[in-house]
Parts: sequence; structure tokens; C-alpha cells
Amino acid sequence: MNYRVPRTLDTGWCCGSTRHRPWSAAFSGPLREPCMTFTAFLHHLLFCAALAGLSAMIVRIMITVRVMDQPDLRKAHSIATPKGGGVGIVAAFLAGLLALYIWADFSRIADPYFRGVIIASVAIAAVSMIDDIRSRSFTVKLGTQILAALTVVASGLSLRDPNLPFIGPVSLGWIAPIASMMWLIFATNAMNFIDGLNGLASGVSLIACLFLAWIAQEQGGYFIYFAALLLASGIAGFLPFNFPKARIFMGDVGSQFCGFVLAMLGIAASRFDNVDMSFLLVPMLLSGVLFDVAFTLVRRGLNGENVTAAHRGHLYQVASRSGFSREAVTLIHWGFTVLGGCACLLFMQAGPSGKLLIPTLLLVPQLIWLGCVVLAARKHGTSWR
Repeated sequence: MNYRVPRTLDTGWCCGSTRHRPWSAAFSGPLREPCMTFTAFLHHLLFCAALAGLSAMIVRIMITVRVMDQPDLRKAHSIATPKGGGVGIVAAFLAGLLALYIWADFSRIADPYFRGVIIASVAIAAVSMIDDIRSRSFTVKLGTQILAALTVVASGLSLRDPNLPFIGPVSLGWIAPIASMMWLIFATNAMNFIDGLNGLASGVSLIACLFLAWIAQEQGGYFIYFAALLLASGIAGFLPFNFPKARIFMGDVGSQFCGFVLAMLGIAASRFDNVDMSFLLVPMLLSGVLFDVAFTLVRRGLNGENVTAAHRGHLYQVASRSGFSREAVTLIHWGFTVLGGCACLLFMQAGPSGKLLIPTLLLVPQLIWLGCVVLAARKHGTSWR
């Protein structure tokens, strides 16, 4: 199947930039094949396998470094376990992105965007790793996230004016950069909050990346396609060390990095020319994570609790203490992500009514899950704190 090149070639995010070389040069070499031929697929698969191997190698090293996560009342594990495995994910992603930038011209984004992505991603990873080694206050972490989000927006990457069903184009104006920053910060923290069971955050991120890569290659979003595969490769190298039995946790360096990169790719996906409301794609993929976090924040806020304080009141945490095995809760969330991915594929082809209906229907399994957790918590007398 050939990629469908979008109409607009202004940003380089959803199309191949050929400003530096002619078309014939831009599409030569193993990473420069824009058509999903079998040969191209093998090249991409081998490239991703190499990055997964790099990630796994670094994860093994981090196990021996032994930056330990000590158990406490709000955590699921009962013995001290190494953390920082997300360093492997970060290293694989950045190494792949550098190779992509040097050799795969059709996937290259404009230099300001590239600098923004790199600087922001490295900042998130660095401060998160410091936090894994020596815990920092929420204010420090939030401040770093705000600066990273500001860097991304300042580089020119923000939500595109949407074309809404039955309404038409809507100009966001000054709302676009603010909404973009809020989304980046919320998604980053959401993935961090959900990283409390083996394989949950990493598995959700892996599945979301694979679906996003599938969608991006259909839309000619070459950079998004490869960036999603790079992140998936790093996670694939880490996941066997974390699920079903954890030899290491990915830590904040992994969870915040995955959330931030997925959020950036979600903003980039809003620029798909052929799909109205494409800004909803990544939120749909992460519907299980976002619902859990949003519900928990609202519930704790209404109860007068400090929403920034550590707790164990997320739906997935309550479920794991109310009769659901930890593996079952993780697999349920993986299922939510697969369901979100299938919904995205339908969303891409849907008409105006479908584009309004499909995201709304994704609330149904979340509400069913909420009901199941509430009933189980009542049966077992589980505290929500």
C-alpha cells in the first residue's frame, strides 16, 4: 500500500521534507522508502529490532546500577525493586530519532521543530531521572513540564485549527498554544500516575504507538509513523523485564517520557489534512488512562483531598485491591487501548456523525469498568484513599 501524501506541506510533521535533497535522493536507502512495500517493511522491522536490542541492553545495565524503588503503603510491590528502566526507552528513541534525522530525509521535520522535540524530551527525561534517584517536589517536576511544553509550542508545534462536523473550520487563535501546553502536561502526568502496576503504562504506550504508526503511514505522516515506531521499539526492549514479573520498573524517566512523546505526536497528528478532528486520535488511544486519571482527580477534588499528594485511589489501584489480579487489571487496560485503536481506525473513515459518535462510545467501556470497580470495592470494603 502506498502512503497518501497530504495536501499541505507546510510543517514537515505530516509529510516528508525534501528541502535539502531532490526526491530521487530523499527516497533511497533502507530508511527512506515512503511506500510500504515488503522490502521497506523488513528494513523498518530490522531497524526497530536493533533499537529494541539497544533498549534491552541499557535496561540490563540499569538493573545492575540498582536505583531502588522502596515499597510503601501506596505501592503495589512488597520488595525493593530497581527502577530507571525507562533510560533504555529514552536512549532507543533518541538514537533512532537522530538516525531518522540524518538518513531519512522524507521523515525529516524542520530544524526548529526538531530542536524543540529534542530539547523538551531530554529535559523531561533528565529531570525525571533525577527524581528517580533523589525524589523532587511536585513543584519542580511540574515546572519542568511547563518549560518543556513551552519549548514545544515555541518551536511552532501546536494544535491546528479543527474542522468540526456540521460547523466547519474553527479558528483557535491564542487558545491553540495554551490548549497544547495543557494537553502536554496532562498527558505526561496521566501516564506517570497510571504507572503503578507491572506492564500497565508501558504496555498501553506500546499498543498506542503501534496503532498510531499504522494510522500515520496511511495518512502519509512519515515522521509520526517513524517516531511512534521508535518509541514502540524502546518500550519493546523494556517490557519483558517488567511484565508479568518485574525485574525493574521504568520509573518516572520512562512513564513521563512516554506520556510526553505520545502527547507531542497527538498534537502533530492534529495536522493530518485528510481527517477532520484528528486531534482526538491519541486521546482515543489513551482513553482508559485518561478516564482513570480524570475520574480520580475529580473525585479527590470533590472530596476536598490534595490532588497533588501521593495516594492509591486510582481506579486501577482500587481494582487491584478489590479482587482483581494485577495482571488482569493490566490486561484490561491493554484491552482498552486496543479498543481505542480500533475506534481510531473506524474514526478515520467515518462521516461527520460518526466522528461525533465514536469518541463518545469509548466512554461506555470506561463506565462499565467504573461500575465493576465500585461494586468490587464495596464487596471487599476497599478504601479509596
